[in-house]
Amino acid sequence: MTTKFNYLLLLMCLFAYNANAQKETIPNPATGDTTTQSEQNSSWKMGKSSFSAKPKNAWELGVHGGHFFVDGDVDTRLPGGYGVGIHLRKAIHYVFSIRGDFMYGQARGLDPQMWSTPNQGGGLVESVYAPYANLNGWHPSYKTTYGYVALQGVLNIGNILFHKDRNKWNWYASVGVGLSTNSTQLDLLGADGLPYANLGAVTTSPNEFDTKAGRNAIKDRLDAIYDGNYETSSWKKAGIFRLGDETNVGVVFTTSMGISRKINNRFNIGLEHQVMLSDNDAHDGIRFRTALDQTNNSDILHYTNLRLGINLGNFDKVTEPLYWLNPLDGAMNDIADLKQRPALNITDTDKDGIIDMLDQELDTPEGAAVDTRGIALDSDGDGIPDYKDKEPYSPPGYIVNKDGVADVKCCITMDDVNNAIETRAGAMIKSKSDCGKWFLPMIHFDLDRSNIKPEFYGHLHHVANVMKMCPSLCVTVQGHTDVRSSNNYNKVLSHNRAENVVNYLVNTYGIDRSRIKLMYGGEETPMVAKSTKDKEHYMNRRVEVRVCEPTDAEMSRPEGAAKGSAKSVKSTNSSRFIGNKNSGY
Repeated sequence: MTTKFNYLLLLMCLFAYNANAQKETIPNPATGDTTTQSEQNSSWKMGKSSFSAKPKNAWELGVHGGHFFVDGDVDTRLPGGYGVGIHLRKAIHYVFSIRGDFMYGQARGLDPQMWSTPNQGGGLVESVYAPYANLNGWHPSYKTTYGYVALQGVLNIGNILFHKDRNKWNWYASVGVGLSTNSTQLDLLGADGLPYANLGAVTTSPNEFDTKAGRNAIKDRLDAIYDGNYETSSWKKAGIFRLGDETNVGVVFTTSMGISRKINNRFNIGLEHQVMLSDNDAHDGIRFRTALDQTNNSDILHYTNLRLGINLGNFDKVTEPLYWLNPLDGAMNDIADLKQRPALNITDTDKDGIIDMLDQELDTPEGAAVDTRGIALDSDGDGIPDYKDKEPYSPPGYIVNKDGVADVKCCITMDDVNNAIETRAGAMIKSKSDCGKWFLPMIHFDLDRSNIKPEFYGHLHHVANVMKMCPSLCVTVQGHTDVRSSNNYNKVLSHNRAENVVNYLVNTYGIDRSRIKLMYGGEETPMVAKSTKDKEHYMNRRVEVRVCEPTDAEMSRPEGAAKGSAKSVKSTNSSRFIGNKNSGY
């Protein structure tokens, strides 16, 4: 049996080693959607909720095996016992988890000291030892078969503080309670069914058992005498609960400490030492040292084992068990994000009304007119800024000097006027011919929302200006969603988003509704394919505005879109400006 157990341990190690090559990507619970309350997590990411939601985390299924022995009155054989079992573990939160554990094992022992019956003053008072009543005594030799099922609380010491988003090492301790059963068999009689005689001659000197070498020598001699057949059942306490009147069942308390190492997101391997305590002093078949001293000293069972843990579930829907995750990950990510954002510095060195962060010309003289970029104006486009130009509005087509004054040799003739008009008219005609070449912006939406956010009002103002400049221009407004929720639901949502934009252009800027084609695509045409991160979902939640194409056509309202469901709403219930993460500050 020991050989089979060694093969089992070798198989566990090889399996864990091979599993290290497997890589599975798990979304970050602080930014992903693997949480028990997705709405709360979305609100937290937008700054509307103070706390993130608890991540959905996997169950751990484990198998274990190791060395099992009894610490009692009789010397245990080392090695000589084995244990195997399985466990199922679930994290309650980041530090505490519940584990159901089952273990089965066998242990053996052989004592180099001789024990005697009460006739010689010894402690073998049970009737099972009656064959040795008239002999010198017996060297106890036993085999115990043991098993338990227990519910254990595991304290995750290694997850109290660390400096990574996920742990690789895990130090833990556990306590638990359960039910156990044991059956102890004794090698009490020889092959002839009679007690072993002349065992007193096994010990060559009175103190031989007091040294390690002496004890080993005695055990070697006993192995040569005993037949190794544990034919006699040990003493059993009367009147206790049993299954079928044969199998003892008792309460057991367990405690353990261990350390585990994550191999990858799916597998971990650990080393654990467990101690089992119960009100039972007969696991090794011996209870009392002498006939007079019959005090109880319960046996203690030890199980040193190797555990292979397997995280169950689809990592698209759950994350690792919480005892592998950093409970401060979300807060640390937010702090790091804030540190990376530029500090708002309102310094305006050249006092042109444009702060230095946005100013593309930091040395504009004070009082000079500038555009929105902080660059000095050049109204006539002659290459000389207005604050230096002595003729800011020079007639077009003439060479200017260093002061910006046009070199007009004589008076402006009618031909010059006609040329200027034709030049300006040609530019306007060319501008109108370019109406179909405009690049129109797109706007984005919050999760499961169709209202237009204030930061995109400027985008739609640009669209309206282009449509007013180009009265014959036709525009297509097409709504989209990310891949979450059903496709039918997403079609309704994408329609509502597009309709909100159309209504905004019509109601705010008076754009003729017939010049706009409303289309929607739900989740079918994402900008970012196979999106898993929140920023990728955000890019897919959009409305695109483009110049109408020949294949574009007005789309009817999808089934389920109630009339008025696309009504614009405010982004906040407050009339006060409270800022937004999308602004970058």
